[in-house]
Amino acid sequence: MFAAIGIFALLGYLIGSVNFAVLVAKKHGVDILKEGSGNPGATNVKRVLGKGPGNLVFALDALKGFVGAGLPHLLLRVDAGANSAATDLHFVVCVAGFVGTLLGHCFSCFLKFKGGKGVASTIGGLLVLLPVPILIGAALWGLVFLLSRYVSLASIALGVSLPLSCWLLPLFTKLTFGQPEFWFAAAIAGFNVWTHRSNIGRLLAGTENRFVKKA
Repeated sequence: MFAAIGIFALLGYLIGSVNFAVLVAKKHGVDILKEGSGNPGATNVKRVLGKGPGNLVFALDALKGFVGAGLPHLLLRVDAGANSAATDLHFVVCVAGFVGTLLGHCFSCFLKFKGGKGVASTIGGLLVLLPVPILIGAALWGLVFLLSRYVSLASIALGVSLPLSCWLLPLFTKLTFGQPEFWFAAAIAGFNVWTHRSNIGRLLAGTENRFVKKA
């Protein structure tokens, strides 16, 4: 099983390293690394090229995360009657594929280990690993964005909501989450905050870019 963890982590990294922001912007004659914030992610593409290209990059980045986590889930199925240890181990292998994809997106080997912030890829992967918490987080993202018009603030709120959902949902519903799921969600939240550390500084300073509706 350790071999499976390494294989899917490496495969995920290679999948994640394909940067769709750079590729889509290049088709429009733009070097996204030199435009806007310089970040090769969906938000910067949307800001520079508009909704269409930006939404396309977001969807493709989400697909990367979905594939990275979904491949081991699909290829290494666990029987419905498997014990909790086998189920937890299966979850760990899926997480390895997802984490590899996320690291590839944020530190692409094709971009001199630069990359995006990984929000879309996180959403795609968590649709496989933690579907209910990520749907709640996506709804929270939409609410925070509509109220603040800050993509970064909405993304941070989404990340922080994940371990909270894993902790609170079992108290009010029949859903259950094991220790691996909770600590994985907490790690994702911490990584999300870390990748947005520069945005947090700008938010505190009042200099963060906002999406303002055009008249």
